[in-house]
Amino acid sequence: MTLEFYKYQGTGNDFVMVDNRSLFFPKQNTELIEKLCDRRFGIGADGLILLENDTETDFKMVYYNSDGNESSMCGNGGRCLVAFAKQLNVIENATTFIATDGLHHATVAPDGLVSLQMIDVNEIKITPEYVFLNTGSPHHVQIVEDLKNYNIKEQGAAIRYGALYGKAGSNVNFVSQINDDTFAVRTYERGVEDETLACGTGVTAVAIAMHATGVTAATRINTNVEGGKLEVSFEKNGSQYTQVFLKGPAAFVFKGQIEI
Repeated sequence: MTLEFYKYQGTGNDFVMVDNRSLFFPKQNTELIEKLCDRRFGIGADGLILLENDTETDFKMVYYNSDGNESSMCGNGGRCLVAFAKQLNVIENATTFIATDGLHHATVAPDGLVSLQMIDVNEIKITPEYVFLNTGSPHHVQIVEDLKNYNIKEQGAAIRYGALYGKAGSNVNFVSQINDDTFAVRTYERGVEDETLACGTGVTAVAIAMHATGVTAATRINTNVEGGKLEVSFEKNGSQYTQVFLKGPAAFVFKGQIEI
C-alpha cells in the first residue's frame, strides 16, 4: 500500500502527518509507525499524528511517539496538526479539536503562528530540587547550571528511568533563566528517548513551574528552545492555572508517498 503523508515541524519538533479521516491507517502496527519515524530507514520524525473525524469537534488528534506507541498530549504536534487541518481545508483560522487529554481550542494567525490552548493545571509538586506537573504530558522541571554544555540525554534518561517516576517515567526539562520573563529550555522526551529540539508541553510546564516557584512574576513567558522560540501565557486563579496558551510557528516541510 502507498501511504500519502505530510511532514510538519514546530521549532524543530517534527512530525509525520496522515489524513486518516477514512480510517485506513493500521493504527495497531507499532513497528510500522516506528519505521516511518526512523530517520534512516523511514521518513524521520519525533512522532506520527493522525487527523481523524470527530462528531463533536472539527477533528480528532491521535498521536504516536517515534517508538511507535500511542502517547499523551504533544503541544507542538497539536499546533502542527492545526496547520495541517488548515492546509486540508478542514478548518479556516480557528478550531476546536479533541485529543487524548481532552478539548483544545486553537487559532492560526496571518503570519502562520499557531496559538493552542492547553489544559488547566491545578496540581503542582514543588521540591527544593525540581518541580513536577502534568500539562497534558508529565514533566519534570529542573534548573541547572551551564545548560548549553549539560548532558541532556544522559541526565534526562537517569531521571526518566529512575525510581522517582516508576515504570511510566516522565519527560525531563532542564532550565536556565535568561531574564525575568525568558528562559532557555532543553528537553529529554520519553518515547523519543533522547533530546528533541523543542517540546510544547515541556515549555508549558517550565513556564508554569517558574511562576509557581516565584522565579518569575510574568504571566507571558518566552522560552528559547534548541529549535527556536515559543511563548506561553496563562492566568492564575487561586491555585489553578487557566487560559494556558502555547504559541509558536508550525511549518509545512514537504509532502510525499512511501510504500508500507
